[in-house]
Amino acid sequence: MAASCFRCSLTQLPTEFPDFGLTPEQRREAVRGHYYEWPGMDGSSGELWCYSDRLSYRPGEMVTLFVSSTAAQFSIAIVRDGGIETSIFEKAGLSARWQDTPDQCSVEGCGWEASLEFRIGEDWLSGAYRVALSAEGRDGKPIHSHHLFIVAPLPGRKPGRLLQVAATGTWLAYNTWGGSNHYQGITGPNRNQYATMVSTQRPWCRGFVVLPKEAPRVPLEVAVPPKTVPRYPHMEWAFATGRSKKYASSGWASYDSHFFRFAERAGYAVDLASQHELHFSPEILDGYDCVVFVGHDEYWTWEMRDAVDNYVARGGHAARFAGNFMWQTRLEDEGRRQVCYKYRARSEDPAYRGGNVTRATNSWEAPEIGRPGSATFGLNATRGVYAGWGGCAPRGVRGFPVYRPEHWAFAGTGIYYGDLLGADSHVYGYEVDGLDFEIRGGLPYPTATSGAPDGLQVLAVGMASQVEESADIPIEDQFLTDEDGRFTAETLFGEASDANLDKVKRGNGMIVNFPRGKGEVFHAGSCEWVAGLLRQDAMVERVTKNVLDRYLGREKGE
Repeated sequence: MAASCFRCSLTQLPTEFPDFGLTPEQRREAVRGHYYEWPGMDGSSGELWCYSDRLSYRPGEMVTLFVSSTAAQFSIAIVRDGGIETSIFEKAGLSARWQDTPDQCSVEGCGWEASLEFRIGEDWLSGAYRVALSAEGRDGKPIHSHHLFIVAPLPGRKPGRLLQVAATGTWLAYNTWGGSNHYQGITGPNRNQYATMVSTQRPWCRGFVVLPKEAPRVPLEVAVPPKTVPRYPHMEWAFATGRSKKYASSGWASYDSHFFRFAERAGYAVDLASQHELHFSPEILDGYDCVVFVGHDEYWTWEMRDAVDNYVARGGHAARFAGNFMWQTRLEDEGRRQVCYKYRARSEDPAYRGGNVTRATNSWEAPEIGRPGSATFGLNATRGVYAGWGGCAPRGVRGFPVYRPEHWAFAGTGIYYGDLLGADSHVYGYEVDGLDFEIRGGLPYPTATSGAPDGLQVLAVGMASQVEESADIPIEDQFLTDEDGRFTAETLFGEASDANLDKVKRGNGMIVNFPRGKGEVFHAGSCEWVAGLLRQDAMVERVTKNVLDRYLGREKGE
């Protein structure tokens, strides 16, 4: 859709929620319930599932696929998903069989036997490779599934190329396949707890790899009248169409793909790596002048942060168009298992019982960890969080209010002080990152206790909230309530009291820029920046190009 047409449609938002054919009880289940993908769920129609032994590979390495199917044979087609789709590999008549799966496969892995091996060609370009599998179902109709793996670049200097780092830690955290992730689950004595450990050895949930264009994003695209009970079209659509409840919260299809496709179509040479490369092979960054992080990028290990901090200090440039830099994780079993105790960290994480407490899988802003997110990317998740959904600023600004239009990032946009950047395409939303700040002379400055790095400039600031605060909406109709706000209050101040909640419940989202050592960081702290690229918002595209061109050393107009 052309940018101008899109602006026309968004400036006249619908006033009614979309109807996906659900009853009121089903709509409630879509939001409150715990539904997920599991082997055997499709019954009489038959099933086909697949995962790979690793998240990413390099040219020349072997890929092992593990397939479980009710069909005796399946076909496979692999495409590289970039500015254009490129067919890479096809094969039919492959043998399949049904493979038993452990009840706790989300935690332990599926443990299936290998079904297919192939070698990554030396000529396979770095990027995301979608695997489409198909077979004949029990009723004679075709059944399908999708998988995705990354081909990471070989080491070496790569002048003029970007490296995008896929938010694979967040993909793992939200993957619902098998019943458990870091949000909901079938673990614990009553089978109702989220998993503190999740495995890479399972399929991706439905909606993480491919999505139709009509799939709703998380931020609400409805003009909500006052006193309206919040609804969540993305979860209703997921429930109605058989996708994962978390498809819009994470995954290649909702986030990372939109930047990668935009960059290639805009003429940039782009490589792709997983976050596991940062953890196990941090030297991969050394080949690039600019490294990019996008979308919903919430879960990181200590080692991943070390890789970025050292890269920037040595002269690298980090461009983060992403939000919600929230949780520390640990990797176990050579990276096949991700650990994050989250809200239960202080009571259950072994790091608090004789371990290294700085590696506790709590919020990065927990004082005992001593490494707030702002120390790497300039902003903190606990000072931002929700905008544009539920009861958190549902009629908010949709774009970043700009305070310093003279900054180089805004060159050529024609933007003014007080304008909204990306409002037409709704780039400000879902979850955002911010800082404690103050206004002096009409301009925002981080406070002395904010944790902001030296030299940080605040370019834009929007409002956000950690609580659904409305006297008109009953608590039973709220999804977020004040639980996250109270967790933040307890994390930062030791007690989840009303007084401490009042200190944290009003958040913000920012665009910031700062130097570090010989390098530099630009951070547009919103999950939804990629929506501006998906929706061809010319102003968002120009800011993105300004950052990339500066960090690649390109001359203006090149």
